Amino acid sequence: MEVTVAGKHRLRLALLLGAGAATLPLTALAQTADKTATQAAGIGADTVWTIVAACFVLFMQAGFAMLEVGFSRMKNVGTVVAKVIVNLSISSVIYWMVGFAVAFGSATGWIGQVLGHSGFFPTFHPGTTVQGSFLNSGTVPGAAQWFFEFVFCAVSLAIVWGTMLERTKFIVYILFAVPFAGFIYPMISHWLFGGGWLMQLGGQDFAGSTVVHLTGATAGFAGLLLLGPRIGKYGRDGKPNAIPGHSMPLAQLGVIILWFGWFGFNPGSTLNATNLHFADIVVTTNLAAAAGAIAAMGAIWFAQRTLDVGMIGNGAIAALVAITAPSGYVEPWAAIVIGAVAGLIVVYGVILIDKLLDDPVGALSAHGLAGIWGTLSCGLFTDPVLAKFNAVGQGGLFYGKGFHQLGVQAFSVFMSFSTVFILSFGLFWVIKKTVGLRVSERHEIDGLDISEHGMWGYPETFMPVPGGAYIHPDAVAEPARVMATTKPVEGHA
Repeated sequence: MEVTVAGKHRLRLALLLGAGAATLPLTALAQTADKTATQAAGIGADTVWTIVAACFVLFMQAGFAMLEVGFSRMKNVGTVVAKVIVNLSISSVIYWMVGFAVAFGSATGWIGQVLGHSGFFPTFHPGTTVQGSFLNSGTVPGAAQWFFEFVFCAVSLAIVWGTMLERTKFIVYILFAVPFAGFIYPMISHWLFGGGWLMQLGGQDFAGSTVVHLTGATAGFAGLLLLGPRIGKYGRDGKPNAIPGHSMPLAQLGVIILWFGWFGFNPGSTLNATNLHFADIVVTTNLAAAAGAIAAMGAIWFAQRTLDVGMIGNGAIAALVAITAPSGYVEPWAAIVIGAVAGLIVVYGVILIDKLLDDPVGALSAHGLAGIWGTLSCGLFTDPVLAKFNAVGQGGLFYGKGFHQLGVQAFSVFMSFSTVFILSFGLFWVIKKTVGLRVSERHEIDGLDISEHGMWGYPETFMPVPGGAYIHPDAVAEPARVMATTKPVEGHA
């Protein structure tokens, strides 16, 4: 039977359609495989970036150590290092046990849902998120999320002690670290990071000007009020005396380490590498720090006709604190303005506070006042496009969006400050009435290294060392007596 030309065409078409239909499942499988591989690569990139950024933030502990060592006298440097290591260790365990669940339990108003929540004593498995966690919707596995959030807690705890250097009993660090890492910091973190009530109101704090820095500074302020100034800080006329730190090079090394660590602090808060927003935040963070250092240099020259090294460094730190909240919400030009204003704030803040309170490293200004300014600046400078991108709040006043966001930011600052102050003051008061906050006058004069730890941070400065430089016996007679009786006694504060 002959097949017509038309029939041949129809037969050929049918064969082609049949072959195409047969390959459709294979094509779909290939597309699915490609999509799965792409998603896996994205999750891997996000996870690696989150861990690397967290390591940057962890290294900031070295920055705090060097900053505080530099601003301390030689007789008190060893206790600073011991304090940093012990507090890092305590906060590691407590935040795993309790803090993470309080901060990131499923979104509720005041604290995370900790009862029955797997974030409480969490157990992590490869590639899995923490079930029930506010962070559960992200692409980064739970273990990476926990580590990143923990190092923030450790930074906030480190900030507390800058105000209380050179006269605090070591036991105080331990006793306060437990409730701070387990409840105080995690609760504020939940409010603005973990889907809590202030975040639901639209409060913007991208990486923690309030959550991390104001919280730490406020707790330090509460402790300082109960602790009192160092011996000799204020004369009989009430005027402050300068008690300079022993090493500005070490202090400024601390500043540079902290500046470096901030590139994990702010950009890492995206918990995401694949959307590339973290690169924008690197720029805003760096510009703000530079502007703060320059502004502080100008301010201290104008105020005292000297280029104070410590003030310049504090200008960079204050600017980094200030840009932490708005870093993911503002354009580069705004970052420069925010950083410069912070540099001015820290200089005049330190000068004013020094007349009233003994804050050896300027933490109340650099982390407290600058933290307030940074949080409020979101209400002025937040770009509406970036607010929508981050899905929190709305644009700022300078973008024609009115005072609403500024009001939300001010309310967030007030509620966070008042809550942390009340809780911290109460805890420090209990500690003072039980074990005491302050070392004895004798031990403060001799130095905390020898009275609390039995050895100086710089032994050759205070005692003869075999093979070391000759020191006249009269210079070491009194410290030698202290070494023989290092048992602490109750302080007078």
